[in-house]
Amino acid sequence: MQDIRNIAVIAHVDHGKTTLVDKMMLAGKLFRDGQNNSDEVLDSNDLERERGITILSKNVSINWKGTKINILDTPGHSDFGGEVERVLNMADGCLLLVDAFEGPMPQTRFVLQKALQMGLKPMVVVNKVDKPNCRPEEVYEMVFDLMCDLNATEDQLDFPVVYGSAKNGWMSAGWKEQTDNIDYLLDLIVENIPGPKQLEGTPQMLITSLDYSSYTGRIAVGRVHRGTLKDGQNITICHRDGSTERTRIKELHTFEGMGHKKTAAVSSGDICAVIGLENFEIGDTIADFDNPEPLPPIAVDEPTMSMLFTINDSPFFGREGKFCTSRHISERLEKELEKNLALRVSNVENSMDKWIVSGRGVLHLSVLVETMRREGYELQVGQPQVIYKEIDGQKCEPVEELTINVPNDFSSKMIDMVTRRKGELLGMDTEGDRVNITFEIPSRGIMGLRTNVLTASQGEAIMAHRFKDYQPFKGEIVRRTNGSMLAMENGTAFAYAIDKLQDRGKFFIDAGEEVYGGQVVGEHVHDKDLVINVTKSKQLTNVRASGSDDKARVIPKTEMSLEECIEYIKADEYIEVTPESIRMRKITLDHNERKRESKEA
Repeated sequence: MQDIRNIAVIAHVDHGKTTLVDKMMLAGKLFRDGQNNSDEVLDSNDLERERGITILSKNVSINWKGTKINILDTPGHSDFGGEVERVLNMADGCLLLVDAFEGPMPQTRFVLQKALQMGLKPMVVVNKVDKPNCRPEEVYEMVFDLMCDLNATEDQLDFPVVYGSAKNGWMSAGWKEQTDNIDYLLDLIVENIPGPKQLEGTPQMLITSLDYSSYTGRIAVGRVHRGTLKDGQNITICHRDGSTERTRIKELHTFEGMGHKKTAAVSSGDICAVIGLENFEIGDTIADFDNPEPLPPIAVDEPTMSMLFTINDSPFFGREGKFCTSRHISERLEKELEKNLALRVSNVENSMDKWIVSGRGVLHLSVLVETMRREGYELQVGQPQVIYKEIDGQKCEPVEELTINVPNDFSSKMIDMVTRRKGELLGMDTEGDRVNITFEIPSRGIMGLRTNVLTASQGEAIMAHRFKDYQPFKGEIVRRTNGSMLAMENGTAFAYAIDKLQDRGKFFIDAGEEVYGGQVVGEHVHDKDLVINVTKSKQLTNVRASGSDDKARVIPKTEMSLEECIEYIKADEYIEVTPESIRMRKITLDHNERKRESKEA
């Protein structure tokens, strides 16, 4: 029986979590000498690399002086709460990583709260103490205050703290005592994080995540709660709905380094992968063959936002994507449901090609759309809608806690923008020449806010928000007031036409791009929609007057990311998402049809 420590790493986006885990793997001698190891092993997904955030949780294990340390990576964003809740189920302690300058951030608070409620023992690492103007002691006190706010027990408040710089590869007991390795941190983990309790009896294991191998199919990953699982053993799977199914384990693997290693038996406390099971979901229990006892399934917070997904029916249908039919999209959404716990998908009544997809927030849903588009899917999505609930006969909506960090000069602009969207100011605290402003704001108010905040603060603002609770409906919120500029007909946009229309608004297309009638090609300066002809070329005559033939000067188009488009569109607009492009369009493309509909309405 070997000594085991299961530890979850919690940190805000960009506080150095992935770098620290890389250094821990280096200390555990997971790489051959001279092998390239600086490659952010945990952020293995392309999307995670580009955005610098963790979306999918992963686990790695290292061996330190005879003790096996299982390191579990947790996403830092509350939109991926479904991932967070299941990862913490496998840990006995957590490593809270904070930046020595910024201190604990709102997103860290969300994951830390979950960890403390589950009774995990925390350890704090104050990272980046080599940064200029950092304040390690103050940050340590801020973490202590945060733990008190989150109702930590006395035992949890008695946490050990480590100072260091993951990037430079050192950790020590004081921030001024620089060492040349991270051994101090690993020794502290072994000393302070409790080993898993050995529970004897019939085997029990809760399936907390899925892995997939094209060779063996779906793999169940979880932590053995009680007893011992053996290779080739007959077991019963207890499903969440109460039904049971008898089956057999084909192979058992434990995690070693970044991969799996086949083993004969796994006893309680260790994390393992079970191969050969067919029908199982996250939250099911693997139990004894003869008298199965299920463990309580994982409780996951409900979704707060929904979006309409539908097939692409624009004139450019099928040009760029491989998977365009309703069958393709439906199968892909079902596959996503298997591993994305916080997602819900329901069919729209009387329609075979529309689905309502509900998730934890705009980021959660946009990551799904972005992943599908990279896999070659073509689809259209509608405006995100908040999910309302009726509590005690009152209509309630989700409310979030929003933190904006800006230079002092812009603070009044921020407060004005947020309060117009039914936000309430909770507090302000100044740090040097910047100010941290905390608000409570309905989730509806956050949509489209980021772009405005960045524009108003000249790109200086740092904005973070997390779901708080449901509160009574706050009243109507004014969304985007500007109308759209729409293309009149199909064709290629000409610089000559765009040049003459530039005083009408800003464009989302460049000269030479193909457009279709009803596509949103720009934002109008007024609040009404405007139909324009961008496909008009110059009429050529055989007479030329000197000086009348000026060159067209076209301002470069406004580029918008998928999230910005999702927050930008109005209720009567769709976003067409294909592997090559993202376009916005009206749901009804024909201009005369739209007029008729608005009259009937």
